[in-house]
Amino acid sequence: MSRDISSQFAPSWFSALEGTSTHGHEQRVRSFVRLWRAFMRARVFIAAVLLALQVFVVVTGTGGPQWLVAVCAFHLSAALAVLIWSKPIQPGRPFHFQWLLTIGVDVLVFAVLQFFQHGGINYTPLFALPVLLASILGPLMLALATAASVTLLLLGEAALSASLMGEVSTSRFLQSGLTGTGFFLVAVLANQLALRLAREEAVAQSSQAAARMQAQVNELVIESLSEGVLVVDRHGVVRNVNPAAQSMLMGDAYPHAAKLLLSARPGWEGLAHLVSETFVLGHPLESEIQVDIDELTTHHVFARTRLTSGQGGRQAGLCVLFLEDLREVEARVRTEKLASMGRMSAAVAHEIRNPLSAITQANALLDEEVQEAAQKKLTRMIDQNAQRLARIVDDILNVARAQPSQGDLPVPALPLDQTVRHITHEWTRQNQAQGVLGVHTHAPAAHVGFDPEHLRRLLVNLLDNALRHASGGPSSIRVITQPSGGDRIRLSIWSDGAPLESGVLRHLFEPFFSSESRSSGLGLYICRELCERYGAQIAYQRTRLDQREGNEFYVVMPSSDSHRTPMQQNLAYPDSVPGRTLPGHSRPGDAPLTLR
Repeated sequence: MSRDISSQFAPSWFSALEGTSTHGHEQRVRSFVRLWRAFMRARVFIAAVLLALQVFVVVTGTGGPQWLVAVCAFHLSAALAVLIWSKPIQPGRPFHFQWLLTIGVDVLVFAVLQFFQHGGINYTPLFALPVLLASILGPLMLALATAASVTLLLLGEAALSASLMGEVSTSRFLQSGLTGTGFFLVAVLANQLALRLAREEAVAQSSQAAARMQAQVNELVIESLSEGVLVVDRHGVVRNVNPAAQSMLMGDAYPHAAKLLLSARPGWEGLAHLVSETFVLGHPLESEIQVDIDELTTHHVFARTRLTSGQGGRQAGLCVLFLEDLREVEARVRTEKLASMGRMSAAVAHEIRNPLSAITQANALLDEEVQEAAQKKLTRMIDQNAQRLARIVDDILNVARAQPSQGDLPVPALPLDQTVRHITHEWTRQNQAQGVLGVHTHAPAAHVGFDPEHLRRLLVNLLDNALRHASGGPSSIRVITQPSGGDRIRLSIWSDGAPLESGVLRHLFEPFFSSESRSSGLGLYICRELCERYGAQIAYQRTRLDQREGNEFYVVMPSSDSHRTPMQQNLAYPDSVPGRTLPGHSRPGDAPLTLR
């Protein structure tokens, strides 16, 4: 026990932490204390037996002098005092006063009983207790010293008890020498066994701590995976599941306290069949499976199974099921493809500028020469469409490359309500949405720092998105402007569409992600980029309006009356993260959605 056993730990990247950890040291100290108390209780028990034996001998008159009862009573009192009031000796200290109170008292009392006791009682085996105590709880030097003292006492007792040098005394000396030799062997073997057990215990504690830490690391890794992981037994019972798999299978309705049976859940038949077939065939399988979350939601997942080794390696114990959302995979593939196409589109748009400029100039020269009204109308149409193409080229280039900071550049101050009414009127006429759109402006004096064309692009994108998901009934789409705090204006676009899926919410404002196969996924991304350019924030929430649940996209814009630059406006609200509001939550300082 006195050796430093931390160096004996099994080599691993955990051992460097565990070998010197406070937890490992405390475990070793607790183990030593338990062993020490076991020996102290054994001393008390032996002392009580000796006292009872001496009382019996005195009463029957078959033993030694009566004062041996007092010696045994003193031995019992000393053993109880050490057990109750004394603390264990720190391992590695060969000489300490407590060794005299334990080993010294035991050897002295046993020697007195051995020498003065009359009759056929032999107390020599009792000397094994102090020898074992010194060997197991103390260093080897103390164990050998105890064995040597016991041997000398036995030889001295043999010399004093022999009246003459004869055959009897020679055998007594020989017996004492053999007994002393046995005590030396016991001391050495017990000490070595104690050291070996201590090393094995340290290695076991280190391995157990490493296993616990490895299990915690595995749990953290599995919980943070975007890929779903399920652990299923041979009966189809789900033993464990990570958050990604919970979201894919049942979303927020996953019961955390109960175990699930794959075959008993509606919509999970494909998963149950794949797991059952994996156990039957005994090798991993892969398959694309449709999982029905509810009547309206269906997920297509790519499932892979892996079998764990059973006990003895004979039979598979558990099946680990890996689930990957195919929509996420397709979105990543589409992102890579569209990113490449975006770079190519930027190059093409850059090349379009030169012929587009030539067309514009040629149309201007042609407009100077023509005189007829019909021809003038045609040149105006060419000019309008050329300008529109120029704006599209600029938008493509703006999305493809990073935007320089606006800094302190001035931006026009637009009257928000008037601009919103003009844009929504044009949008309603172009989309034939009379009666579908309701416009409610409540900020007549508000001016915002926004480019008119960019504000139109922002509002039109949000309205187009709302029209695709709204019911199409009267006032199923609402546009609302209202003050939000002292220096901000809120523009809300609300529609009575169905709630967005959790998978869509996670990527709502990311580029090239869309819930529709024919959409490029750039609409909301461009809206966020435009808002960030002018110090505004855009977000989504599920909210109620006129006793109807709906989806609301809202933009909080700085008022131009605050005389601050867009960059300063953005820094004024550092806690706001554009496009990252959870359903049902608003940003700090946002006013609720109201109609007046």
